[in-house]
Amino acid sequence: MKYPIAEHFVSINGEGQKAGMLAVFLRFPGCNLACSYCDTAWANEVSCPREEMELEEILSYVRETGVKNVTVTGGEPLLQPEMDKLFTALCQIPDLAVEVETNGSICLARFQSITPKVSFTMDYKLPDSGMEDQMCHANLSLLRNKDTLKLVCGSREDLQRAKELIENEKISDCVPIYLSPVFGKLEGVDIVEFMKTYRLGRVKLQLQLHKFIWPPDRKGV
Repeated sequence: MKYPIAEHFVSINGEGQKAGMLAVFLRFPGCNLACSYCDTAWANEVSCPREEMELEEILSYVRETGVKNVTVTGGEPLLQPEMDKLFTALCQIPDLAVEVETNGSICLARFQSITPKVSFTMDYKLPDSGMEDQMCHANLSLLRNKDTLKLVCGSREDLQRAKELIENEKISDCVPIYLSPVFGKLEGVDIVEFMKTYRLGRVKLQLQLHKFIWPPDRKGV
């Protein structure tokens, strides 16, 4: 079994619970969504450059970095076959924390039961994304305290919808919830003011750190 890898590198996590910490990134090509604000659309193209890597090659690369966090991302990594085997193998590397970034459209139940050590940073796509109708609502009640719910907001409408979800959906109180602005469309101050107005005490504002350190469209960071 070989896995298609669009890019692999070491950088800081730009978002999620481990934002600011070093991580090994494994980016997989291909996605089943087409969000209006996608910042890795290049990885979704059929013609996207990729390297076919054996499982042991991936594990060796991760071990050799010496970094204790790995972030599996995309595209949408859960579309790839045999990901449960990859997650299980990564979790067997001593002291390695495994995080998977996923777009919210694929049910997490199977992956959580197979590899309970893995944490998920899951998007819920809001109206401006154009993809809200593709969301798997069951995921909202499956998230655990090690997981993260990320709500990317590009407008006031998105913020209102995020508020509805937080208030009305069955999301465990232990799940960290982040509001994040679409870069260049909504300012952090807008989200802070919204949080103050509606007393959204259980959510956190999160900015994409890597876009403030490097050019927003730079790869490999």
